[in-house]
Amino acid sequence: MKIGIVGTGILGEAVGLHLLDVGYEVVVFNRTKQKTENLKKNGATVVKSPKHVAENSDLVITVVKDGDALNDVIFSDSGIIAGRHDGMCIADMSTVNPNSTKEISEKVTITGTDYLEIPVMGGPNVAIDGRLVLMASGEKRIFEKFKKVFDSIAEQTFYLGNTGTAHSIKLAMNLQISMLALSLSEGITLTKKAGYDPEIFLKILNSTYFKTGMSEGKAYKMIKESYEPTFTLANLKKDLDTINDTADSCNAELPMAKLARKVYADAKDAGFGDIDYTGIIAYIAKLSEK
Repeated sequence: MKIGIVGTGILGEAVGLHLLDVGYEVVVFNRTKQKTENLKKNGATVVKSPKHVAENSDLVITVVKDGDALNDVIFSDSGIIAGRHDGMCIADMSTVNPNSTKEISEKVTITGTDYLEIPVMGGPNVAIDGRLVLMASGEKRIFEKFKKVFDSIAEQTFYLGNTGTAHSIKLAMNLQISMLALSLSEGITLTKKAGYDPEIFLKILNSTYFKTGMSEGKAYKMIKESYEPTFTLANLKKDLDTINDTADSCNAELPMAKLARKVYADAKDAGFGDIDYTGIIAYIAKLSEK
């Protein structure tokens, strides 16, 4: 089975490298060609357009910025649909508004092409070893056809049913990420400003029911002001926009999500967008200098 990847940013590259490592043939495209170089060195075939990815793939995984970018790589003149063939499936790993996903899925299936959504939890550090958590929605027969691939990408795979479900859950998960990063940032900042070692705060937090993977891992990098991005602050801000738009569309009132979007938007505007999302602590520390 040949697998295509359209979008080889931080996550797409790591997924591609892992698929190569476990023996799949991988065909890739990225708008910025430089971001395909590592994959090429490791055996991937680099092509000139999403159309060419489709022509040479059984499963095309898309990992792009948002719904607009997804529409473009699928439906443009040189898009995936232009290179479609019988038996091919598009599986979207982007973080997209579930309403957009439903519209895109309908447009794709009209062409006779199969479609799944497969958002994941976990960054490139776990993707490289196939340890993501994958959520899939779409027709079950299509999911079953490619399940072996999904199980090689992820250590846990959840089939969630109808189109739109997986992206809805993904947004709810990313909301948790944003809140945990903010909570840790403020807890660490409060401890430091009060004159105490924030590692004491983390040691006690991590001895309780309230510990998380973030408090046991990235929080120590936050203390050391180490913000090498696995997922940028700007990308999480973009996801918070999507979360709030989705909430509005289904009449869900999420007051904390609105506040989080403002904090991350202000941090991005202040120049913190390209660092890891946990770098929100740097913005909060800056506010505390006033």
